[in-house]
Amino acid sequence: MIMRVLLLLSLTWIMGLTSPLFSVLNIDVTGRALILIGGGLFLLTKSTREIHDRLEGEDKHGVIRAAPSLASVLVQIMLLDIVFSLDSVITAVGMVNQIGIMIAAVVIAAAVMIVFAGAISRFIEQHPTIKMLALSFLLLIGMNLIAEGAGFHIPKGYTYFAMGFSVFVEMLNLRVKRKSAPVKLHHPQLSNL
Repeated sequence: MIMRVLLLLSLTWIMGLTSPLFSVLNIDVTGRALILIGGGLFLLTKSTREIHDRLEGEDKHGVIRAAPSLASVLVQIMLLDIVFSLDSVITAVGMVNQIGIMIAAVVIAAAVMIVFAGAISRFIEQHPTIKMLALSFLLLIGMNLIAEGAGFHIPKGYTYFAMGFSVFVEMLNLRVKRKSAPVKLHHPQLSNL
């Protein structure tokens, strides 16, 4: 959690770098623009790969691996923690502009995940559409970051509304699915003209 806050503070400092570093096609490129675009590309890549692996990934059956060493396991855990920290920090930077809110969001999210990790994991395993919805949110935030880095401001209210509406619809779907058999769509009847 401390690493996430430190990463957030360093990213926020870099986000304050609004002086042009260089120009491309008469467009000034700043440190802030580079961080936003790089973070957006990171979220797009990570989310797209995760969606692909969940929907079309190859089966890993029959693959035999050697047992990893303690050092390699520790390095993998450190790298995963950095990647997940970077993911949540970039998301926080993409969603709000105030450093206090960013830090609170990262700390609260980490605390919630620590306390409720088992329950959240079971819920997501039972409802894979929730994971796809979360990944689609990361795609949306990634696109917002890229747009912001390229100089196009998208009001955050639009993003919040889209996310809130999507969660509302998914909650309705989960409620309907729990109470009854899956809904089947009817094919339109072709009329003889």
